Amino acid sequence: MGSNLARQRGRGRAAGRDPAYAKALRWKRAEKASVARTEQVKEKAALRCTWRSRIMAGKVKWVTDIEKSVLINNFEKRGWVQVTENEDWNFYWMSVQTIRNVFSVETGYRLSDDQIVNHFPNHYELTRKDLMVKNIKRYRKELEKEGSPLAEKDENGKYLYLDFVPVTYMLPADYNLFVEEFRKSPSSTWIMKPCGKAQGKGIFLINKLSQIKKWSRDSKTSSFVSQSTKEAYVISLYINNPLLIGGRKFDLRLYVLVSTYRPLRCYMYKLGFCRFCTVKYTPSTSELDNMFVHLTNVAIQKHGEDYNHIHGGKWTVNNLRLYLESTRGKEVTSKLFDEIHWIIVQSLKAVAPVMNNDKHCFECYGYDIIIDDKLKPWLIEVNASPSLTSSTANDRILKYNLINDTLNIAVPNGEIPDCKWNKSPPKEVLGNYEILYDEELAQGDGADRELRSRPGQSLGPKGGRSRDSGRTVLTTWK
Repeated sequence: MGSNLARQRGRGRAAGRDPAYAKALRWKRAEKASVARTEQVKEKAALRCTWRSRIMAGKVKWVTDIEKSVLINNFEKRGWVQVTENEDWNFYWMSVQTIRNVFSVETGYRLSDDQIVNHFPNHYELTRKDLMVKNIKRYRKELEKEGSPLAEKDENGKYLYLDFVPVTYMLPADYNLFVEEFRKSPSSTWIMKPCGKAQGKGIFLINKLSQIKKWSRDSKTSSFVSQSTKEAYVISLYINNPLLIGGRKFDLRLYVLVSTYRPLRCYMYKLGFCRFCTVKYTPSTSELDNMFVHLTNVAIQKHGEDYNHIHGGKWTVNNLRLYLESTRGKEVTSKLFDEIHWIIVQSLKAVAPVMNNDKHCFECYGYDIIIDDKLKPWLIEVNASPSLTSSTANDRILKYNLINDTLNIAVPNGEIPDCKWNKSPPKEVLGNYEILYDEELAQGDGADRELRSRPGQSLGPKGGRSRDSGRTVLTTWK
């Protein structure tokens, strides 16, 4: 020990005489202190990791790139743990842009059995306006070739049971066909929509061919015969005789959950709603440019002078049903809703063969339905990412419960998911969902065979038969 003290005193005297030596000594001491601090930080980090691992053990790890409180509150309510997309996760509620990246060939990402996501890889087969119509047209033709009674037509060549989308053409590909159809009834009104947009963006109405040509020039497309246009559009015959309530046009937003396409299993959410325009409807050509008359999208109507921020211009589906029962009768109203259910199931059947039925996926769609003044429902479009933004207090409650019930089905018991589960939850966990169609049950009890062999009969909610009055309808709601 004495020799050590002597050496330290010697270094001290040497440092006093040699500044360079003193500096080097200080650096050495600082380096030792830095190493010690680094080790302490590592030890604390390791302890934190151990603690975090214990906390996360057995809990669902979630990620989302959609920052909506109705989502996050549902995740936190279940005690799930938030992680980043670069960490191991079990549940990812993602945007449609992200799903394209996850399942793209370039990324080569493979999901493990304990990971699920909220979109099917090629959901756009249903949710892109042009592809939805294309698949429904293909479905009709296939049923015709099979000789199915579902593809039966009337004396005017219209489908009796599958006429549920307005006459639609793709532009620029079908321009010549559209012109031919337009000239058959030149006084008709048509609606133009970009194929890949939502919230009413890029939509406008036309009633003259010259308006199409002007749009073509403004869009810098040299010719409709050319396929090189920047953005694809669909043009559909406008439903100019919509059912009005209080003189205003409205549509239905209905939520449909698909847990698997093959076999097809889907659920209808009972708490849909109606969206009303803020300005009274008129078919007058002078109002074709007034979107407050024609488009029900909240993204548009909320900018209107008469928009009501308390109720958001919405009715619940139950309120609509009560109104129709009191004004049109219960039987007619039940028939209308049976037809709506029929439309939804047939649209899903139309895309099922081409849908990538990845076992890691489920999807909650927003169906938009318009009812005309003859109480005939029309499928307008299907949304892959229905808005989770809350425009009113009631809207927030509805969407919170929608996500809650969706998670109860997609992630049984809130436990770490297993993509191999049979996706047939018991009725007790469905909440406000009800089974709309189960292909396995339909095949098992012969429901499909009955539907195909007995047009004019409807299968009610409990599988019973009921005779409809007026227009013939088939339903598959179980």
